[in-house]
Amino acid sequence: MLSAFNSQKFRFWSFVSMFLLVFVHGYNLNQGYLQPWTMPGERLTATSFTEYWLANGLFRFRIPMLFIISGYLFAMSDHKPYKQRSAKRVKTLLYPYLIWSAVGLLLTFVLEFFPYSRNIVSATGMMQIDETRTLLHQYHWYEVLARWIFFPVSYQLWFIRVLLIYNLAYPALRYCVTHRIARWIFFSFAFLLWLSTAGFIIIEGEGLLFFSLGIWMQKTNFNIDAPNKWLRPKFWFLVFMLLSIVKTVLAFNAPFNGLGPILLLMHKAVVLSGLICAWYGCNALVKWFMNKKWFVWLSAFSFMIYVLHAPLVVYATRAVFMQINDWYGYRMITFILLPLCLVALSVIVGALLRKLLPSVYSFVTGGRGLT
Repeated sequence: MLSAFNSQKFRFWSFVSMFLLVFVHGYNLNQGYLQPWTMPGERLTATSFTEYWLANGLFRFRIPMLFIISGYLFAMSDHKPYKQRSAKRVKTLLYPYLIWSAVGLLLTFVLEFFPYSRNIVSATGMMQIDETRTLLHQYHWYEVLARWIFFPVSYQLWFIRVLLIYNLAYPALRYCVTHRIARWIFFSFAFLLWLSTAGFIIIEGEGLLFFSLGIWMQKTNFNIDAPNKWLRPKFWFLVFMLLSIVKTVLAFNAPFNGLGPILLLMHKAVVLSGLICAWYGCNALVKWFMNKKWFVWLSAFSFMIYVLHAPLVVYATRAVFMQINDWYGYRMITFILLPLCLVALSVIVGALLRKLLPSVYSFVTGGRGLT
């Protein structure tokens, strides 16, 4: 049974993870696609350091946190029949995935009707499918279908897709993490998959490792209330801050070639230390926020923030840059203010939809955020 405070922590970190996700996707340096080993290839400035340090450092614990929470909560429901839980996951994961993937495509399709916004879509490269086709209007019907089902323009939906797969594979995952021999083999494989940052359409390392870790923690009654001697948050906070700063500086000023593997290992250490610090070291922060009615109300819209912010954040960043690229500090201004505006927009849309069309809101969110 989950304690009242841990229930609050799960809700708090679910919301914070979605909130931080908008800033990660709002990263706007020249090299826009972030990998653990990404080197921006530009001068180190206050803006470039801050954006890289946050988006590819401090904020990177959020997705593993969500997978651990998801695995832990799913493992708590073993008293319910597997078929019943699987059928529910179709409603809570598959339907929202297909709906919001279609919304992203529809938004892009509409934007391409107008010259100004069509140029923005083309310039982002979001819809580029080959050397000559950069717009959705240029797709064949089967390419649109593949984009809808497998490669959403709302790219953040990959999380829902793989979460659905891991939910359906839960009996096998539970067996792997609860039997001693199988556990060692499975976690070794999952850890190496995560460490290598390997991924496919239906399986990837980050979700597999941390969703399974959540199952293992629940099944072994792992102490999530207080850290053992190896998980003291003060020590891991030092690791978290030091490695994230060093990694950022090295990414801009590589002292030698072949730095990628070192950046990768440092990145993974930052993720793990960030998880420990967040979960065990921020209880006072969780209590303060979860005692505020406005924050509890706000946290109900974490799913709306998740599904609505992209691809809007990419299109909006390009549009803003076209208007203010002669301003001093325009990249930092955009990095800070645009995500906040998109979070506010998502909450407003969610609040209005929940109030005016509650049944529609329930369907498109998979029943989330009703209270």
